[in-house]
Amino acid sequence: MNSNRQALVFGAAGFIGRWLVKELLDQGIPTTAAVRTVARFEPLRDWLAAHGADVGLLGVVEADLAADGIGLNSDTFVHLSEIYNVAGAYAFGMGADEARAANVDTSRSVVEFAAAVPGDVRLIHLSGYRVGGQEAASVPWSEQKRRHEYKRLGAYEASKVESDAVVQAAAQKLDVALTTANPASVIGHSVTGESDQILGLATTVRDLIAGRLPAIPGGSRTFVPVVTVDYLARFLTLLPVDEETRGKSYWILDDETPVLPELLQLIGRHHGVRVPRLRIPVGIVKRLPRAITHADPETLSFLSPDRYPTGPAKRLAEQHGLAQPDITAALTRWSDYLVATRFGQASVTSAPRGT
Repeated sequence: MNSNRQALVFGAAGFIGRWLVKELLDQGIPTTAAVRTVARFEPLRDWLAAHGADVGLLGVVEADLAADGIGLNSDTFVHLSEIYNVAGAYAFGMGADEARAANVDTSRSVVEFAAAVPGDVRLIHLSGYRVGGQEAASVPWSEQKRRHEYKRLGAYEASKVESDAVVQAAAQKLDVALTTANPASVIGHSVTGESDQILGLATTVRDLIAGRLPAIPGGSRTFVPVVTVDYLARFLTLLPVDEETRGKSYWILDDETPVLPELLQLIGRHHGVRVPRLRIPVGIVKRLPRAITHADPETLSFLSPDRYPTGPAKRLAEQHGLAQPDITAALTRWSDYLVATRFGQASVTSAPRGT
């Protein structure tokens, strides 16, 4: 057991949260899972046990992120060394109020809770590669700015942008030791491909394999970077260890991810399906009916040739001997897992199991 560290994880029952808790337990770090109800804890504990984690180091608390003080007594966490906030709603089609409640208000509440915990506690906040790096000085947003951003970006992405700024502003005001993680699209485990998250890039892969992708959205340089969930989980656990990460933001992704047309060609060849040759610029896709494009309008802003400042994350990983897995193998294993589980429709027991 690692007696120098104790962790609390918000969002522990989610896709990233489960793998993060597993990584913490595998390192011998006593970890408390904060869940909405105890009923959500039992499937988490069973999943962790099935994946070889030491559940004897696992505790649980019920936390209501919408309640004052999130329903927890901060004074009971006197030995806590780190708090991870990987909670929130990753969903398209939400209304603005729903998205703000799920991603902005809850994140602010976690910062306020961290400020009340005794001792020097590091808060690791999960943001995103397209939304990280916002200015704390922009908070609070005016109603005009909020309406504009939520209309321009869609409720999900706008709420994540606002959340990134709000978390930084609250941490500065309350003197919370904050480190922000900005991961790319998170795909399955690098060895088994295991993933139950069927959103974003996974839906494009689903449509490709089903023969429902009429064209590739974007251009020849469109870059939708990915990171495997096990690499991300390991990286997150490095952040509280180094003092140099305090107050910093890290973009966590694999720069070797193929550009989107090549990524889809790779997966198409692997599964023996035809990949469309036609490419449609994002501006045109936005004007076409969704029945034709099969594209959620909120996902289109992610189709960009932009590259991201990964240097600090790479250096930190190298310092700790953490290497990116082979991205080609990771992508094909992930797609194999998605196919084996019929993109979330089949029981996970009928698909390859995680380690």
